Amino acid sequence: MSKARWLYDVNVPIELTDSFGRVHTDLRISVTDRCNFRCSYCMPAEGMQWLPRSEVLSFEEIERIVRLFAQDLGLKTIRLTGGEPLMRAHLPLLISKLAAIRTRSGEPLGLSLTTNGSTLAAQAAALAGAGLSRINISLDSLQRERFAELTRRDELNNVLEGIAAAQAAGLEPVKINCVVMSGVNEEEILDFARFGRESGVLVRFIEFMPLDADQRWARDQVVSLETIVERINAEFPCEEVESGNDPAQRYRYRDGGGSFGVIASVTRQFCDRCDRLRLTAEGGLRNCLFGVDEYGLRDLLRSGASDAELTERIVACVQAKWAGHSIGTVNFIRPTKSMSQIGG
Repeated sequence: MSKARWLYDVNVPIELTDSFGRVHTDLRISVTDRCNFRCSYCMPAEGMQWLPRSEVLSFEEIERIVRLFAQDLGLKTIRLTGGEPLMRAHLPLLISKLAAIRTRSGEPLGLSLTTNGSTLAAQAAALAGAGLSRINISLDSLQRERFAELTRRDELNNVLEGIAAAQAAGLEPVKINCVVMSGVNEEEILDFARFGRESGVLVRFIEFMPLDADQRWARDQVVSLETIVERINAEFPCEEVESGNDPAQRYRYRDGGGSFGVIASVTRQFCDRCDRLRLTAEGGLRNCLFGVDEYGLRDLLRSGASDAELTERIVACVQAKWAGHSIGTVNFIRPTKSMSQIGG
């Protein structure tokens, strides 16, 4: 009998608790490394080498991993990412498979997706019908020329149509993820605040992180949470509210006009309450967005590994998780992969 079978009885559920006491209940799954955008802070304009399709996890492999996580390891929520996940053919089929899985307490998994929104208008209804419950849309500019410059694609109108389609399909509240960069789009902070107040979407501003493909990130490019909130509060008075385990610090408009969030990974890191793991498109399990190690699950799956053997690999990944990422310090180790390769 192998060590894995001795250590992990599949009939005895465990919690994925790391050496710092953090319990992991959220899994981000990249379903493809491919993307139809070429965002300047994510990947080069050209020359991307995509994974051969044979190296990407199949729907059946993803389903098996999620079922193990949900029924034996305490998983509660899933987010599908990419690349651009809507480029994965037949995605509603995968969503329907995952939506049928129950947690070990019998509850459905929280199932969400992050997309650039460019093809969402034609797919939102099918995604919702398959069981998707929430959606995040990446949008860094409301100005057509700047949007095209940032993404290297003229797709702003399509993204706005996708947002409206998501709302019509009941995928609410639609969350908008806006990466704020000094000297690039910081002047649009108030525009996004107005957009959220008027359209009913929840805008989440994100501090610029060192995940750019060309590795040119510098600390002075970061627009901090403090700056973002200060600018919004001057125009639309707001107050901080309890955020729970959400990575975004939430703020509520005092006039009842909704709320917004700020993900301050650089200036106010939330590593001490991180409950997330990430699965890359090729089946590598990562314990941190900024981690340097991956724990391969694909080859185990394809070699006939048992659930106990998969669990041993997953637990090893969790136990190796650092206390924090140390962005902006001499101890920070820059990831060798870009955001599109890791999965957002």
